[in-house]
This record gives sequence, C-alpha cells and structure tokens, in this order.
Amino acid sequence: MADLPDPLSRPAPVAEPHRLTRRAVLGGLSAGAALTAAGVLWPGMAGAASSGPDATPDAGSAAADLQSEAGAQARSAACDRDAVRRGLGFLQTMTDAYPASNPGPRLAQSYADELGLFSSAFVYDNALAICAALAAGPSGLSLARTLGDGLVFAAANDPDYSDGRLRQAYNVGPYTFYDGNRSPAGFVRADGKANVGWQFGFLGTAVGDMAWAGIALAQLYRRTKAPAYLATALRIGRWITRTTLNPGALGGFSIGVDGGNVSKPNVSTEHNIDCVALFGMLRTLTGDAAWTAAQRRARGFVDKMWNATDGFFWTGSNDGTTINQSPRPLDPQTWSWLALRDRRYARALDWAGRELAVTDNGTGPNSEVLEGVSVSGVTFSDTSRTSTAQYNGRPVEQSGVWLEGTAQQATSLADRGGGADRRAADALLAQVRTAQDRLGFGTAPGTPQHVGGADLPAGGGVVAATSLIDTGFNFGYFRVQHVGATSWYVMAARRVNPLRLGL
Repeated sequence: MADLPDPLSRPAPVAEPHRLTRRAVLGGLSAGAALTAAGVLWPGMAGAASSGPDATPDAGSAAADLQSEAGAQARSAACDRDAVRRGLGFLQTMTDAYPASNPGPRLAQSYADELGLFSSAFVYDNALAICAALAAGPSGLSLARTLGDGLVFAAANDPDYSDGRLRQAYNVGPYTFYDGNRSPAGFVRADGKANVGWQFGFLGTAVGDMAWAGIALAQLYRRTKAPAYLATALRIGRWITRTTLNPGALGGFSIGVDGGNVSKPNVSTEHNIDCVALFGMLRTLTGDAAWTAAQRRARGFVDKMWNATDGFFWTGSNDGTTINQSPRPLDPQTWSWLALRDRRYARALDWAGRELAVTDNGTGPNSEVLEGVSVSGVTFSDTSRTSTAQYNGRPVEQSGVWLEGTAQQATSLADRGGGADRRAADALLAQVRTAQDRLGFGTAPGTPQHVGGADLPAGGGVVAATSLIDTGFNFGYFRVQHVGATSWYVMAARRVNPLRLGL
C-alpha cells in the first residue's frame, strides 16, 4: 500500500502561546462544574472547593444555587440544541456527498477528505449515524432510513459472499488512488454489487462492526416496523453466532475474519459487549430464546474481563484463553455501563475518568490546538498518554483528547444518572462543543475541511481528536471531522443510550 500523505499540517506555532492554568474553567460549563487538574469533572468533585462535607447552606443560598444551576442548565441545553443541529447537518452532508454517483443506496463517508482515505465509509460509523439520527426525533428519521437502506443493500449485495456479512468499509464516491489508479464507482458498482473498500484493505468482517450495524437496524426496525431492517439484523446475528465462536477457555465470540475469510483468534471485550446488546434486542423483537443463550455466552466473556481490584475491564484476549492486560482502552468501560447497567461494574466509568483524562491546550510538543483554546476529556487508552508513536512521519500528542470517547463518557455518565454524573456529562459536552466550534479547520485556521472536494460548513462535524493521538492498537486518530465522533456527541446531547432498545 502506498504511504498516505500527511493528513493535516500542524498550525504554525505562535510566539507566546496562551497558557490557561490547570484549574481554569472554560465558559459554557454548567453551574457547579469544575475542571480537575487532569481536566475533567467527575462525580463528587462539584462544589468541593466551596463547601466542606459538614457545611449546611441557609435556605436563601440554597435557593440561589438551585436557580443558578437551573439557568446554567438552560443555557447548556440551548447550546446543545444548536450544536446538535449543526452535527446532524454534517451527517447529512457526508451522506449526500456524491449525488451523481449515488442516486440510490448510499452510506456516509466517515472522515473529511483531509484524512486521506477518500470516500471510505466505515460500517461502525454509519451504524452510529443511524442511532444519532433516530435520537434526533422525527427530523432525523429520513437520514436514518437512508443509511439503514445502505446497510441492508451492502449485506444483500456483497461481491463475494451471500451470508449477510458486512465489510469493514465501503467506497461511496469516485477517486484516484495514490498509485494513480482510478476508482470510478460510487457505493453501487457497475455490476450492481456493493463497492467494498479493497484498495485500503478494508475487506475483513469484524464482530463489533457487525453487532453495531445490527443494533442500528434493530433500533430502526422498532421505529419503522420495516421488515428488511429486522431481517438484516437477524442475518447479522446469525453470522456472528455461526462464524465466530471462540473455542478457547474464555468463551465468547472472536473478533471475526480477515479479508481472506480466515478466522482470527482474538476476542475483544468491547465486541462481546456489543453482542450482549444486539442479542438482547433480537430476543426482545422476535421472542426467540436462542438469542438468550447467545447473549449469555457473550456476557460470560465480558464478566471474565472484569478487574475487581482496580475497577476496570481488560481489553480482551489475543488467543481466546489468556487475558491481554495492555493496552487498557476506554470503550469497554463506557459500553459496559450502557449495555449492562450493572452496578457491580459502575466503577469502570470512574476508572476512565481518573486514568484516561487529558487536557490539550496547545502547550504539548505536538499539539494542534490553537492559542487561547483548551479542550479536556479522555483519551483512547492508557498507552495513548505515554506513546511516542508516529503516523506518516508525524509524532503523536500525548495530551490529545479523543472526542468520540469523550462523548461516549458523557453518554455513559448521563445514563448512570446521579446529579454529579449529569453535571460531569454536561461539562464534557461543553468540551466537545468547543472542539466542534474551534478545531474543525483545514490546513490553517479559517480554511475549511472537505468532502468529495467540496467545502464542509464551519462548526458542523466534530473532529476525531484534538491532536494526533495513538490508540495503542497500531492506529491513530487525527484532527479531522468524523462521523463517529459527531454521532456520539449527538447521542450524548440527546441523552439517549444506543445499546438499549428504544431510540
């Protein structure tokens, strides 16, 4: 594969970068919210600086506090409504980017052109976009159906298989590859088959991607009662249970197959959490008890990944028998709450808040954040905070914020539901809004990013990360507008849980 170009050059450094103190609070946070030294508000922190555990405010000050908090919540809600509107506009733009090539079925291009993956549309991102569009209410239903129809088409029109699988990604618009070869088709090839992402090697089928697509289609079926959505979700579920049983001691379902249809032995905690959610939805929608057994198998693996001593989930297993203890990523911590809602595992969100919290304020050696801007949130894994990796010759920024994950954390905290959790979620959403407003520029401030060569509107999509970060799993996230990050923000702002049936 040819090397990719540098996705985005770092903005020119300023002579005297503005440095906010570690305790600085950005405008827009709800009342009572504060940024810790690590940069994120977590349960139990609100108000800690102003009142001790035995303090008893008088009735007047308590009423004033409530009034102030109510006003702040109203302002935050208004900001979220505008940001959600812009985010949904971005999702629609990414879906409709190639009208001449896609008069019928289509999917959304996952990233702005600046990433260098051309018109790649990842299945996971499109599943998230369906859930986000459903979360928006009636105004988002048309977009959700368009993307759902795209997934149904892809599952039914694979160029090589007829078993209902979905590939990691598809091409949805024409482009010329780095080696000079032209890819002329949109999502539907001239032979009527789905345009799989062969030039980048996105040909494999991952259990997590499949499960998320099934989850999105199950949610869409519940809203519309269109039988094709449920039928495709069921085919997805059957592909997982028939193809990916882990024979190792840990049980569960393996990660899937590669582009050559060779099974991979790795077993992922987050993928099995996705299966718990999907199989539960299929059981509810069909009444078929077979999905209960499949759900129990996936749940058994997830339970084995719990580290009760430190309060987090391990990432999974490389061989299906032994636990892989590094890196320790965010996804299993957030999605475990959303899918299981098991109070025994609620501490995983607090672990994430302590161990993965970061602030990117332009002072790091490889930060892409501009002078006067600071964004706090969480990163992808514990390895992200210490990595010295490079991508396309560019070193990563250890303090970079993973904005998709930050929105996941906000979604999970809001769903866990205590008052401090809700304030923490609001604080995190304010940080994502700052990134949406200030970091989606192109190669220089004031220049746009693009899709299909056309300018993207300013302030629409949420970038994947504030600066280039390493995940610890041999891939990185860039400061490029992203369907996945934007979708998680929309769901967090709308206070929905995509891993529970009922969007």
